[in-house]
Amino acid sequence: MNEISKKDQLVYFNFLNSLPKKINKLYFSKLKGKFKLNNKSKKKSNFDPVTNIDRSLELFLRSEISKKFPNDGIIGEEFKVKKTKSSFSWTIDPIDGTRSFIIGSPTWSNLVSVNYKNTPTLGLVNFPMLKKYYITGANRSSYLVEKNKFKKLTVLKSTSFNNAKMAGSFFGWLSLKRQLKIPKLINLMRYPCSDALSYCQLCEGKLDVVIQCSNKIWDIHPMIPLIKNAGGYITTWNNKDPKIAGNIVVSSNVKIHKKVLKMLQPVSKY
Repeated sequence: MNEISKKDQLVYFNFLNSLPKKINKLYFSKLKGKFKLNNKSKKKSNFDPVTNIDRSLELFLRSEISKKFPNDGIIGEEFKVKKTKSSFSWTIDPIDGTRSFIIGSPTWSNLVSVNYKNTPTLGLVNFPMLKKYYITGANRSSYLVEKNKFKKLTVLKSTSFNNAKMAGSFFGWLSLKRQLKIPKLINLMRYPCSDALSYCQLCEGKLDVVIQCSNKIWDIHPMIPLIKNAGGYITTWNNKDPKIAGNIVVSSNVKIHKKVLKMLQPVSKY
């Protein structure tokens, strides 16, 4: 059996849906305003920020998951992999958008995915400061949840390429020299890109294309089921399965996706 059963899907959804309240309670009661900043990079010229809040939230999530699902594997950004022989595993990014978090921007989030047989199956994106979260339901749909109300998400399928709202961030990864190879695409990227929030906005129909670089599996695994269930298309820049992470492009419909992939070809090998 290659697909998660309806029973398991409901059990894991209910657990995921319980996490935002617990995360927010921990953050606002014990962690907010008490962060210490460190640089994970071994090269002084690079900046890969991490805070004690990242680590505290990941330890909390690992503990909650292990209490409920002790046999499941866990991969998180800040700590070692918990290996398993179970068909179920988790990916955790305790703070996606650490740079945003550091400067007080409210767009940072907590990312969690449930993977079944190494395939991202359910996802959660929680925004404590925005008081909302996005989640994949047990019915293969995606939802925005605000004030305990669930709103089903659907991308804008009818948008034409010429009218597409594009957001992108190369975040220092794609050099100016390489960017000059895709001038037409650069000119079309006219909307701000805010880590996981931009992917969520595409699911809401607010954006039509999101292009990002150098995603890790904990950045993108929670987004994959959310985007697919909302009707979106997601691949790497060279049209590979997005679960391998790396450079990611998401589109609201297949025609736009194919055109963006073609425009990315001059830099897709990097």
